[in-house]
Amino acid sequence: MILELKMYQLWCLDYLSMVQNSGHQQKLSAAGLIVTLGIIYGDIGTSPLYVFKSIINHKVITEQLVYGAISCVFWTLTLQTTFKYVFLTLRADNRGEGGIFSLFALIRRYVKWIYIPAIIGAAMLLADGMITPPISVSSAIEGLGGVKGLEKIIVPGNNLTVGIVIGIISLIFFFQRFGTKIVGFAFGPIMVVWFSMIFLLGFFQVVEHTEILKSFNPYYAYDLLTNYPKGFWLLGAVFLCTTGAEALYSDLGHCGRKNIQVSWMFVKLALVMNYMGQGAWLIQHIGQPMDGLNPFYEIMPHWFLVIGIGVATVAAIIASQALISGSFTLINEAISLNFWPRVTVKFPTDQKGQIYIPSLNFILWIGCITMCLFFRKSEHMEAAYGFSIIITMIMTTILMNFYLLNVRRWGHAIVAFIIFIFSVVEISFFVANVVKIKESYITFVFSLSMILVMLVWHRARKIANRYLDFVKLGTYLEQLATLSADKDVPKYATHLVYLTKANNHREIEHRIIDSILNKKPKRADIYWFIHIDRTDSPYGMSYSIRELIDDKVMRVDFKLGFRIQPRVNVLFKKVMQELNECQELGIYSKYESLKQKDFHADITYVIIESFFSIENELSLKEDFIMDLYFNIKNFAQSDQKAFGLDNDMTIVEHVPLIIKANENLPLKRTYEH
Repeated sequence: MILELKMYQLWCLDYLSMVQNSGHQQKLSAAGLIVTLGIIYGDIGTSPLYVFKSIINHKVITEQLVYGAISCVFWTLTLQTTFKYVFLTLRADNRGEGGIFSLFALIRRYVKWIYIPAIIGAAMLLADGMITPPISVSSAIEGLGGVKGLEKIIVPGNNLTVGIVIGIISLIFFFQRFGTKIVGFAFGPIMVVWFSMIFLLGFFQVVEHTEILKSFNPYYAYDLLTNYPKGFWLLGAVFLCTTGAEALYSDLGHCGRKNIQVSWMFVKLALVMNYMGQGAWLIQHIGQPMDGLNPFYEIMPHWFLVIGIGVATVAAIIASQALISGSFTLINEAISLNFWPRVTVKFPTDQKGQIYIPSLNFILWIGCITMCLFFRKSEHMEAAYGFSIIITMIMTTILMNFYLLNVRRWGHAIVAFIIFIFSVVEISFFVANVVKIKESYITFVFSLSMILVMLVWHRARKIANRYLDFVKLGTYLEQLATLSADKDVPKYATHLVYLTKANNHREIEHRIIDSILNKKPKRADIYWFIHIDRTDSPYGMSYSIRELIDDKVMRVDFKLGFRIQPRVNVLFKKVMQELNECQELGIYSKYESLKQKDFHADITYVIIESFFSIENELSLKEDFIMDLYFNIKNFAQSDQKAFGLDNDMTIVEHVPLIIKANENLPLKRTYEH
């Protein structure tokens, strides 16, 4: 058995290695399908733990309620998950990568304001990461209350139950810093066991009560929503069955479209069978109230309950892990796209896409603990769950509209029809979830704060960049060459490197020229200007070099994908190594150290950081944005750390950012007689 597990681990690691090196669209394979089950379906896969419990809670069981609920769940999974995400949205891949920011990167050049729905959708997705771990783990642990001998100990909402949930969630967040590569290989087989278990539990119930199969008829969904008392508002609970659909798209790059589409057939079959099994059990209890009972655990044989709860708990942990990892990826992309302050990003393993963001890990942990302490019961969490994710889905629909029109060039009539169907479904779910604002105001406030940070950061960067003073570099090239050759000026560095925002190689920021020529003159053998261009490709890495003056003034343009960390120190040394090996620049022959494979040249980086000058006279709106921007920036990572520059090689200069100064001061000179 140990040998078989070891062989499986190597098999999955080989697959993950293939994913790292293959580029984008991963091929369909058995290993790929199992890894996909472990990565993608944690959230949507654990929804049977609480969906039916939320629908029937505090209600008397009727055929209309049971058949209608199953019909609503089935057609929600079909329209929203299968058709929108698995069939359509997965096709909107950005070089094999998915997610709301990947989709935004594809269409941002077509629509100027499209960053707004992208930011709203991303913020709401982060809020979902705060409530998914508590509701999943709580639903699993509360099932222990049905075990004989534990019914008085494990009570939903009591201190012990809440403490166990908090303990499990805290351990999940603690182990994030070590990465998931070591245990990640086990996620797939565990989820295979989970989906097989929920399929069989439902199957045995359906076989005994085959009349439940007629709930496939959409009429029962229509009847529930229109004729059942307050039936329309049950959509808020029904929606919980598809809350993990966005994860299918976000994790596209990890598994590939084909593996997701094929594995979804098995997952959907297991989910639908379990929901129908719960419905078959409920049909046997017509006329009875269902207060505090969870049909998911009721369909389990009593002897199997402890085993089933154990598997459910592990599945809930996997669901939590998937949401946390997805949040890390989301913020990493937001940093690259200038939607989020630069924060520390770590890579706990060498596995592609596996990152760890300590600050976000702490924020999400605090958020999850707050949810546990505030709601205490999964029943209360269900009332608040779903509002954030439906907004994310609506934002994705808006982005998909422009993707289909501008990138795929589909006809307007076809796109309008597709978007109309999604809009009707999602607006209905949104209206049904609006009533949850009262219960979910904590997540709503968190979402609004995330939206505010992203909008302010994006807008402030736009304002600051708009007033950057660029000058023609050609005007100063002769002065730079003269300064480099002037032996009377003390040598500042052999290689003096500046990071420039100028997209055009013929321009440079005026503050950089001031730093070199007008402050303390900085003489160097070579002046390097490095520009980083964020491309729409997730993992693209390339560079080009221009000699503006032979062996004196150089410009390097890096084109990096929005998921690549801009480690300038490493990248620039790699460029110099390649130039040295190709002997493209004569200057290297003067330095013996540069002829070595791993050389350490005399490189000095100069980082110019701005502070908000008190001389600015801005409008109330822009003044608020810039003040908030610089306050947020105090908590962000410095440019030096963000670009991966060592302390011993970097000089930081601070200059005032003057956007709009008051030049008409009513200052008058007086003369004393």
